[in-house]
Amino acid sequence: MSVWQLVAVGLVMLLGLVGVLVPGVPGQAIVWAAVLWWALTDMTPAAWGVLIGATALMLLNQALKPLLPPRRPGDSGAPRRTLVIGGVAGIVGFFVVPVVGGILGYVGAIFGAERLRLGSRGAGWASVRSVMRATGYAVLVELFCCLLVAGAWLGAVLWG
Repeated sequence: MSVWQLVAVGLVMLLGLVGVLVPGVPGQAIVWAAVLWWALTDMTPAAWGVLIGATALMLLNQALKPLLPPRRPGDSGAPRRTLVIGGVAGIVGFFVVPVVGGILGYVGAIFGAERLRLGSRGAGWASVRSVMRATGYAVLVELFCCLLVAGAWLGAVLWG
């Protein structure tokens, strides 16, 4: 696979990761489709292994989705900007501090944005709890699954 095709696959995955944060956009399906495109073009055992793992993880996420609270961004009381900041920080955090950085970045950025907006630490934590109840758990689980797939793809491309 050429470098330009790998860049295109990476951009499609990034689009899918951002799509997880936007209600109504099938971000998870976009990430999976990017892995499928790569695996069908690359045809190596590592590519097929990543595709099988991504498929299993995405199906598990879909099976667990009904157990999570539904997304209701309006119920959290936080502005949409705060949720976007949290999502972007989760994506960046995942690659800065592998795996756990995604969770730390998401929650930490929401706390930081809400503390600045509301002016106190207690109000910031109360807002984080509210955001996590309204949207956070569902978004965080879906984003984490997509980040794991993107990380596996990146690892297979770099070391495979």
